[in-house]
Amino acid sequence: MNKITILGNGSWSSALAKMLTDNGHEISWWMRSKQALETLERTGHNPHYLSSVKYPMHRILLQHDLESAIREADIVLIGTPSAFIEEVLKELPLTIFQNKIILSAIKGILPVRSVLLNEYLAKVFQVNLNQYACITGPCHAEEVAAEKLSYLTFASQDENLAASLAIRFNNHYMKTVVSNDVFGVQYAAVLKNIYALGAGIAHGLDYGDNFLSVYITNCFSELQQFMEVISTQTQHHYNTSAYLGDLLVTCYSMHSRNRTFGNFIGKGYSVNAAKLELNMVAEGYYAAMGISKIAEKLNYHLPIADAIYRILWKQENPKTTFKDIEQIFS
Repeated sequence: MNKITILGNGSWSSALAKMLTDNGHEISWWMRSKQALETLERTGHNPHYLSSVKYPMHRILLQHDLESAIREADIVLIGTPSAFIEEVLKELPLTIFQNKIILSAIKGILPVRSVLLNEYLAKVFQVNLNQYACITGPCHAEEVAAEKLSYLTFASQDENLAASLAIRFNNHYMKTVVSNDVFGVQYAAVLKNIYALGAGIAHGLDYGDNFLSVYITNCFSELQQFMEVISTQTQHHYNTSAYLGDLLVTCYSMHSRNRTFGNFIGKGYSVNAAKLELNMVAEGYYAAMGISKIAEKLNYHLPIADAIYRILWKQENPKTTFKDIEQIFS
């Protein structure tokens, strides 16, 4: 049986650890926080995320040494938020991922380089795309903790690899599907987080459900058109129908960190105040800047995503900018 190491102890990493151990898999779990490690080892609960979950500790090897955790693994599941990936990995030997399978559980763009995780790993660590897979889907960690029926998509250029990974997570509360659209899956996940921030801003500005339905419909249209551009650039097939559910749940659900973050902004909080209030990473905040840079390189305009970017990073007034968004829909 392949050895699996999870990097990160946020809510999504914690949910993935639950799925794997519920299915009888033994895992190594790396956390930067010694306090979190000690609490998990002593109580079986992650003290900060999904704290209601009781983990079968006989199936978990806790790790604080990152290099050792990766060297001992066959499959490295990366759940560290995209904003911190480079900082976490920067001291590792450049050959550390040789002969490893990389499974990305992040839904963002690395903010310094404005690239996807696979592009960063290929450039810095010479990770081949055939070694790489990613997870996406309409799935909130809180519902995984409650074992409510959810769905995940596993995408890889090598569909056999995607299928072999997906089966490890499939159980009575988690259903999995496979895709070869590794670029589209990641870009769609990035964009839906940005659009969810916008949905939260709209809610904070007291727009109603009627407007939100029109907003999300236009977001999906913008996403589809961008996927066509990316498909041409990367020469990879895409299938946007697989991404609508993820967009909907992230824009509507009260579990959505991005929607919650946006709601604070719409209510008049500054970005820094919203970060403090949320006390978790909203991937869409960093993704908004990353997508803006990528769209600029492609000479392609994303009107809705750009409006959210301007609110978050250019300090534009949300109420005024959403009046502009209204005109896009007219």
